[in-house]
Amino acid sequence: MAISLPTQDDYNTTINVVPLVDIMLVLLIIFIITLPVMTHAVIIDLPRPEPTEVPPEVPVAISIDVQFDGSIQWNGSPVTPADMRSYIAAEAQKDPQPEVHISVDRRAKYDSAAFVLFELERGGLKKIGFVTGAGGNL
Repeated sequence: MAISLPTQDDYNTTINVVPLVDIMLVLLIIFIITLPVMTHAVIIDLPRPEPTEVPPEVPVAISIDVQFDGSIQWNGSPVTPADMRSYIAAEAQKDPQPEVHISVDRRAKYDSAAFVLFELERGGLKKIGFVTGAGGNL
């Protein structure tokens, strides 16, 4: 008694595209039906800005650099701690307060950066951020 096993030639190795075509036709019908609903627009009357309204003035950010030797620069100019306190007091009175960008040299001592942060907090400035990047800071 002989058993007949299927050979490699008996298998159908092509993709059956009939289910794919059926799904595509169903999706096409769904899109055709729902397209008019999706293109329906709701018109909303939004208020127009008056030309007399002036946008609020954005204050210029303050740049504080702490050097490796502990010296401090305010917007690129060297300052003493007493001068820095007076600058901080003047800037804290402004409304809105300007942002303060602190850049610390990577070789600077922690005490120098902590001193600047302490003075900014004590002076009342709220918007403080650290600047990092390829310039060798932090």
